[in-house]
Amino acid sequence: MLEGKNVNLRVAEKEDFSLASEWVNNLEFWGEYQFIPQQSRGDLEKMYSNMGPEEKTFLVEKKDGSRIGTIGHRPVGKAQEIGYGMLSSERGKGYCSEAVKIMVDFLFLSKDIVRIQAHTDTENVASQRVLEKAGFKKEGVVRKQSFVRGEWRDNCLYSILREEWKEPRILT
Repeated sequence: MLEGKNVNLRVAEKEDFSLASEWVNNLEFWGEYQFIPQQSRGDLEKMYSNMGPEEKTFLVEKKDGSRIGTIGHRPVGKAQEIGYGMLSSERGKGYCSEAVKIMVDFLFLSKDIVRIQAHTDTENVASQRVLEKAGFKKEGVVRKQSFVRGEWRDNCLYSILREEWKEPRILT
């Protein structure tokens, strides 16, 4: 478990698939800027079992143990890409920003990589702010990157380089 000040990150296990299936099929969980995956519990189990060793999904838990979101990473060439989602009732409280900082620390402390990247919809100001608080810089716009609710959407590409990170902000 990766421990922060207000949240912990715990690797998702089989017993979490019911909750994950509930979230992945909930329009409110993804918000207006994300595609809607619609996967069964079986689909999720298959996806998790096919993940490589360099790819993980974590549950974001408050200190009282309540599960409030997910964050994960996967390799993209010699870099890692992160993605996250948070219950709408828990947004705007700093939990997602802390989870991203924990993930950045974890990846730079445990992997020989030079960059971590993330994509967010060009209109998703809240997600862009989360990334900026964690030290990410906007690199540019990727045109028609995602298909969301019947239309092609542009995404911002953000990254943080190892030399910009310098030292852990949360994990020690």
